Amino acid sequence: MILVFGESGQIAGELQLFEDIVSLNRRQADLRSPEQCADLIREHKPEAVINAAAYTAVDKAEKEEALAMTINGDAPTQMAEACAELGIPFVQISTDYVFDGTGQKAWLPQSKTNPKNAYGRSKEAGEKGVSESGAVYGILRTSWVISSRGDNFIKTMLRLSETRNELSIVSDQIGAPTPARDIAHACYKMAKDLITNSKKSGRYHFSGSPNVSWYDFACEIFRQTGRDIDLTPILSADYPTAASRPPNSRLNCESTLLEFGIEQPDWREGLNAILKELGALS
Repeated sequence: MILVFGESGQIAGELQLFEDIVSLNRRQADLRSPEQCADLIREHKPEAVINAAAYTAVDKAEKEEALAMTINGDAPTQMAEACAELGIPFVQISTDYVFDGTGQKAWLPQSKTNPKNAYGRSKEAGEKGVSESGAVYGILRTSWVISSRGDNFIKTMLRLSETRNELSIVSDQIGAPTPARDIAHACYKMAKDLITNSKKSGRYHFSGSPNVSWYDFACEIFRQTGRDIDLTPILSADYPTAASRPPNSRLNCESTLLEFGIEQPDWREGLNAILKELGALS
């Protein structure tokens, strides 16, 4: 049995597809109480743990950094410490936001972290705590999560297109949309492999392919849905947000393929499946 923290989020929801998953929702496991989360691991005694719960309100985190740090930093640290006690692996989902977004090269798992916002700092703290916990671990950094669940860029574009025929989209942030279903499969595969091979413990990257801008992504959404929307590319400076976004979110995923046999998904195919689930295809 694999214990999952999170139940209804984009990735946690997709993990429900596996039969040997036991998920803990927010009422059962409050990440604002890290000690309680660690105790739940000790009580369940699973084969492995996947933390698919997090504080993800990037802009709001600028005013709630202490809370974000508790949920994204302290909670996974104490979870991993409990896993170390039990001798079981721990998989933690992280983010491209731990990098500063400079340059144009894809970030390697061993690249120096330098987060530029509160959310990124909280996720970096979680990574540090997990890596120093003594547990066998897999930290999986991903980017631009998409699914038919929750709030994400796809749903925002579809909603805005219902009332507008012109949209301005940021074109100078480059990364890759990553279907939550594929992330869930990657986390599950990592957890299973780490149960039998502790030497694979470490940091890894996983994102969709190919890399695009948010503008390019929006173009593909409306191409697939057949919606006639006039899109204008703009710079990040023209769309200010409370938290700064990294202009370069490219992730090098080669080690994930090498160690776990997990290939990068074509996000355009994942987008098509999501649009079908949302009933948005023409």
